[in-house]
Amino acid sequence: MVVPLVLTTIPSLNREVGDNDRGTSDTMRGMVDWRSDRIGSALRGENPTVLSRMPAGFAVIGDVQWLPGYCVLLSDDPSATRLSDLPPDQRSAYLESMARLAAAVEDACALADPAFRRVNVEILGNADDFLHTHIWPRYGWEPDDLVWRPVWLYPPANWRDPSSALGPQHDALRAAIAANLKRA
Repeated sequence: MVVPLVLTTIPSLNREVGDNDRGTSDTMRGMVDWRSDRIGSALRGENPTVLSRMPAGFAVIGDVQWLPGYCVLLSDDPSATRLSDLPPDQRSAYLESMARLAAAVEDACALADPAFRRVNVEILGNADDFLHTHIWPRYGWEPDDLVWRPVWLYPPANWRDPSSALGPQHDALRAAIAANLKRA
């Protein structure tokens, strides 16, 4: 089972997870080890959120799915904390991997929900000291006061709401994104 990133407010992907304290599903409890080193666990084949190995990273599905299809691209270079840390050829490969993941999410979400509008792609790095990119699907059914604004302005409770935790209800969307990545 692939399980993505859970963030609190502007979250840190490497924070320890307590007993269901951030909306994680029961199947994710006790998986603190992979969360404390998301890239290392992906490199070792132990990160359950991995959808696909990309040319310069790992496509993972987010721990929370209040915007269904949320994914993250993790760099496969644990020492890279920002895009400029990568040599030019690896930087290009990372950006190509990012574009492929964004297109895979876009295609899967557009088929799954007629209210799908677009994806937002963000490289922030303010809370976690490893290179990663957020791929956020955006939908017409989002609240009027948030649909045109950055995802980070959603209420912090969204990150902890058990109803938005990654779970079996997301298996079809997860499979569609993974299949799109194989075709890309």
